[in-house]
Amino acid sequence: MQMAHPGLPEFDYIRPGSLMEASQFLAEHAGEARVVLGGTDTFVRMRDGAWKAKYLVDIKGLGETNTLQYSPAEGLVIGAAVTMNRVITSPDVQNCYPLLAEAAHSVASYQLRNRATIVGNICNASPAGDTTGACIVLGGVLRVHGLDGFRTEPLDTFFKGPGKTGLRPGDIVTAIQIPPSPDFTAGKYMKLGRNAIGDLSIVGVTVYGYPDTTVPSGFRFKIALASVAPVPLVVPQAEAILVEKPVTEATLEEAAQAARVAFTPIDDVRCGARYRKQMVRNLTHTALQAVWQQLSKKG
Repeated sequence: MQMAHPGLPEFDYIRPGSLMEASQFLAEHAGEARVVLGGTDTFVRMRDGAWKAKYLVDIKGLGETNTLQYSPAEGLVIGAAVTMNRVITSPDVQNCYPLLAEAAHSVASYQLRNRATIVGNICNASPAGDTTGACIVLGGVLRVHGLDGFRTEPLDTFFKGPGKTGLRPGDIVTAIQIPPSPDFTAGKYMKLGRNAIGDLSIVGVTVYGYPDTTVPSGFRFKIALASVAPVPLVVPQAEAILVEKPVTEATLEEAAQAARVAFTPIDDVRCGARYRKQMVRNLTHTALQAVWQQLSKKG
């Protein structure tokens, strides 16, 4: 007999009047308080008993959290409360950062993306996060407000393990800033799920490329992997191959093989380690081919 679901536990809803007030409250109630944005993961995990929070602190509307702004000089700023659907439909994102729009569109369903946020996806620190890879390869930097004011956190050192980040008590990620992109770029996000495209990824591969006359091949590529390690993984070994050698089909295959051996996965309930490694090779190769085809046309 299936038991009825217990539902959400009781909690206090806190709406601070400023970022400093929010940071002070979070620091004073460390271990008891959580920031809530879209709530798409928070409420599910609280309902299931995975997360316990006496206080939920709503930061929407504070500071730059609702900002979605682009300038050619400064790049793109996505506030912590900006939903994925708002990012996807932004003309600036579609024109200048289509890779990010593609990755965000792969998340769950349209209804969920009306609540879910890019920053929330990052702060969950899930190795399977769909938008994290795009933010990493695009050079994203987090803006963080803490007890000592504002600072920035690069994404490549932000993740410490599944569900673990470099945030300290009182810290609030207010936005992510993505620098201006080169004139000609191409990107591709590919994921393998058990069911539809919106399912949690078994393997995710993000590839980003652009011309760079300062390197031997004339092109630079960035590669990030999801769901293969405790944290999102970049693959400098594969990137180096594509920088040092002329870009050919053989080079793309060599880089894909380098991605395949760049990590040591484990068997889990969703996928075996051997299968996961092979799918990394396959998806990386396909994504590299797609990106190179776009760059070749632009060249």
